[in-house]
Amino acid sequence: MSWLIGTLIIGISAAFATTFDDNLYLTAFFGKVNHTFRPKHIIIGEFLGFTALVFASLPGFFGGLVIPHTWIGLLGFLPVAIGINHLLSRENDEEAVQAVSVNLNSAKPQRHKKSLLATLRDPQTYRVSAVTIANGGNNIGIYVPLFASSNLPSLGVILSVCYFTVGLWCFLSYNLTRNPLMLPILARYGRKVFPLVLIWLGFSILIKSETYLLLPSIAMFSN
Repeated sequence: MSWLIGTLIIGISAAFATTFDDNLYLTAFFGKVNHTFRPKHIIIGEFLGFTALVFASLPGFFGGLVIPHTWIGLLGFLPVAIGINHLLSRENDEEAVQAVSVNLNSAKPQRHKKSLLATLRDPQTYRVSAVTIANGGNNIGIYVPLFASSNLPSLGVILSVCYFTVGLWCFLSYNLTRNPLMLPILARYGRKVFPLVLIWLGFSILIKSETYLLLPSIAMFSN
């Protein structure tokens, strides 16, 4: 059971680090809900977009079945680099939050029932998916080494945690439209924490894959 606990910790860390920013645009989308643009457009679109990112990252898992894990572990430097880049970034979090907050709409929407198939065919659903993919494009650099260093049971646990987290963000973002004062607090502290989570995640991939065993070979090759 120790592998399960370790995998859950890695899955939670990866899910938090790669999907936390979804709160910003999801809150904006939920704030625009009206009689034609419903919450289910946003939820289905978010899950479709996230699934597209997962499929784009799966070649890393299949590559890990062929390439030795010690070499695959070198990809762990990607999350480390992304985390360091975020720590050094000068991005203004308050402006990002304000850009989202101005889209909030307090008007109560009228109810308009629509079948699941009709929602899947609605272009508004894929507008949300497109934003999810664009916002999470950099996450592929995190998922690829993570998937590559995992076996099938571990991959199943990690994906389950990630999908659960996506659903949790949808729930929280929907409720943030009713209490938008919470959004700046989440953005301020979440953005400070998740670069450190990325760095920790990268080093865990390096250690889990025993990539440190390659150091003597790399040192000999460089000489």
